[in-house]
Amino acid sequence: MKMSAEEIIKEGELEKRSENLLQFWKKKTCVLTKDSLNIYADTQKRSKGKELKLQSIKKVDCVERTCRFIYFTIVTTDDKEIDFRCSLEQNCWNAEITMALIDYQNRKALQDFKTRQDNESASPGQERRMARAP
Repeated sequence: MKMSAEEIIKEGELEKRSENLLQFWKKKTCVLTKDSLNIYADTQKRSKGKELKLQSIKKVDCVERTCRFIYFTIVTTDDKEIDFRCSLEQNCWNAEITMALIDYQNRKALQDFKTRQDNESASPGQERRMARAP
């Protein structure tokens, strides 16, 4: 999980709701990069971190604002929900994650398009079909 300073989009503290029965909020140090959200339990050592790849995130959902916190949920592609909150002073985490997700999806769509174009040009004997909108 090594990352260079130029690929870091946002770094700071978020609170993650635990998955146990009591569902306590635990402070985590988070680093958002262009490809993943890295979540560390220890702010000093940054050891034992979890990496949540943007390719495994479906959407950022359930944004709610109270007088002290902004709450949001990250929904993964396997429909797992991870709840977070941040203080109003550290707001924008939900927007930053959403924008990074959109950027990732756009880069992936362009890459897929270029790959498809290269494959079509590599097989000149095939009839070319244009896709139509439904």
